[in-house]
Amino acid sequence: MNTCNITVVIPTYNRLSKLLETLEKIFECNPQPNEIIIHIDGNDTVTEQGLKKSKFQDIKIIKNPRQVGPGGGRNIAIAHATNSIVASLDDDSYPIDKDYFYRLQALFNTFPKAAVITANIFHINELVTDDKLTANWVSDFVGCGCAYRKEIFQQTQGYVELPVAYGMEEVDLSLRLHNMEWGILESSWLRVLHNTTLKHHENPKITAASITNQALLAYLRYPAQFWWLGIAQCINRIIWLIRHGRTAGITEGVFTIPKLIRRHHQKRQIVSGKSLLSYLQLRKKAVTVSFNIP
Repeated sequence: MNTCNITVVIPTYNRLSKLLETLEKIFECNPQPNEIIIHIDGNDTVTEQGLKKSKFQDIKIIKNPRQVGPGGGRNIAIAHATNSIVASLDDDSYPIDKDYFYRLQALFNTFPKAAVITANIFHINELVTDDKLTANWVSDFVGCGCAYRKEIFQQTQGYVELPVAYGMEEVDLSLRLHNMEWGILESSWLRVLHNTTLKHHENPKITAASITNQALLAYLRYPAQFWWLGIAQCINRIIWLIRHGRTAGITEGVFTIPKLIRRHHQKRQIVSGKSLLSYLQLRKKAVTVSFNIP
């Protein structure tokens, strides 16, 4: 098998069987990444021993004594990466196409203004569409199937550490990158399978976090004159949750907002009002680009 100068980072927490399946798929790729870093979160006492007993020995393992969440795990793993391009996967997501990492390299070479390149993500029971040679400049990305330019990622100070990061992790980083005038490219040529039905999104803890994280995002990044927008987004989120029958966790989410803001207030680093508005406009309408791969 050939290798390429790409580091894969995977944050994990008590999901050894899923992680081993993901590693199996990565090692089936050609070329393979020449570095894989696994970050094991919190009090997970099973995964490290399972990896050491597995056939996957040529990987780096970082065992963290405290729980920092998936974003915190990515921060640490990316800091240890030796390559300039870092591919991000979850412990239950993996490339569909065997030449995935070749395609990543080709796209980063073709689009030098892309700080992040994100794949089309497919879930269990979803129709996997063709890998068309198309791309769009988009507002956001998905951490379970993307790649970063390490140098640019580190200029953002990385993700905010949250045990449950839904609604904050990628959106927050995307907004800061947009403020720095870097782009996020989404390409149908990249395809990743997220090996889940997303049923866990109905968990009350995730419901609560999706509300508190929205408020935290607005406090940390929005200029004060746009806090009304953050409040409106929180209200819209609550309405959506009620309409979809996810009421358990709403009260907890609302009342946890002040506590979460106090915990992370020192990370407040606002973007410009102009950047916020253009980011929201890009969220409504992506910009299609044409390209060819030599």
